[in-house]
Amino acid sequence: MGLLQVIFFVLFLACIYGDIMKIDTTGASERTAKQDKLTIKVENASSKKLAENDLARMEKYKSIIIKVGRAKQMDPAVIAAIVSRESRAGAVDKRYHAPTGTWDSEQHVTQATEILIGFIKEVKGKFPKWTQEQCFKGAISAYNAGVKNVQTYERMDIGTTGDDYANDVVARAQWFKSKCY
Repeated sequence: MGLLQVIFFVLFLACIYGDIMKIDTTGASERTAKQDKLTIKVENASSKKLAENDLARMEKYKSIIIKVGRAKQMDPAVIAAIVSRESRAGAVDKRYHAPTGTWDSEQHVTQATEILIGFIKEVKGKFPKWTQEQCFKGAISAYNAGVKNVQTYERMDIGTTGDDYANDVVARAQWFKSKCY
């Protein structure tokens, strides 16, 4: 893929579901940061460090993530961020979804991406006046706790794991974007 094709692809993705780089985020909570014994207080720094700690493991899935992102018109950085948050480089949340394929397969990543896309559509239906980016962030929250949990934009993470799921995933995605995902 040439440079112009990559630029077009990235711009195209930003138009479909929203631009992950335009979404406001506070990043990981102190509780989530403790997974890696982090005590960083700077906004988004903990999420970025958690993502950085997952990067070596994530690299073996990068080609699958990019392929699925292209096929499903989803920003690969968001897929990588969800993989990072869910399992530190692993699987769909088995509590709510019956996984297809092996945990590290293209089929599995496709399933997870389709679930997120379904939530984007549901959040758009629930909040028709929200911007694309607000719906995108709401769908990321819903991926963890369901659409019913998304009540307001400001409090969408209340009730998610760590009360920070969407904010953490968005911050991780912004970091993975800088690593060519």
